[in-house]
Amino acid sequence: MLPVIDALDAMIRADHFDVVAVSGDLSQRSKAGEFQRALVFLRNAAQHSATISVPGNHDVAWWFAPLGVGAPDRLYQNYQRWISPTLEPVLRVPGATLVGLNTAHGVAWDTLTGNPRDVSIVGSVRQSQIDWAGAQFQGDDARVIVMHHNPTFGALSRRYGITRPHRALRALSAINVNLVLCGHDHQEAIVTEGRMLISVAGTVSSRSRGHRPQSVNVCTITRESVEVRTLIWNGTGFEPGPSKCVAR
Repeated sequence: MLPVIDALDAMIRADHFDVVAVSGDLSQRSKAGEFQRALVFLRNAAQHSATISVPGNHDVAWWFAPLGVGAPDRLYQNYQRWISPTLEPVLRVPGATLVGLNTAHGVAWDTLTGNPRDVSIVGSVRQSQIDWAGAQFQGDDARVIVMHHNPTFGALSRRYGITRPHRALRALSAINVNLVLCGHDHQEAIVTEGRMLISVAGTVSSRSRGHRPQSVNVCTITRESVEVRTLIWNGTGFEPGPSKCVAR
């Protein structure tokens, strides 16, 4: 196991976060052994915190059903067997509701762009998903979306993680989302979109973009505000990085 994973595991044990959210890419090639190792991490985390996870594009065996042709039931077979049978979980903790949206649809018509390199990489958020997510939120609880693909523009990747990102951001704002937890871009970022804060986690794998260090984001939600702090791996531990805070 990478030292950064050991350190993250120790931080979860020590800090007892209310929630540990994993925004996809628990595997590299959607293999059973990769998911089994991820399951060990999630089970360890679940001893100290509530957990929620969604699949990422690397977790989808898209080659079994490109454009819906083939065996669609095999797309998430290993993820659902080893991680969770639910692709879009809902987690309620005191003061917040977290709704998982599956943006990793494999090779689907609404994920295609004019760039062949985007095939199986770019995701999408469908209006039906937004409508469903809005129905899950209740009362004054903070509204948190957990999704894999970044709806924001990557500074190093030079692209958005989803098709129709501006429409998706408007739709999320329309259901009064306070915080979006995502990843995919392999580069940490914290972006404000009106009163909504978008936390783009880096990665704890060795596949960071632009040789950037691994990182994790820590979010604090109160009745008055939402704050995201980035913790940067320095080779032996995590140190404070950028942070942003918005009023609710």
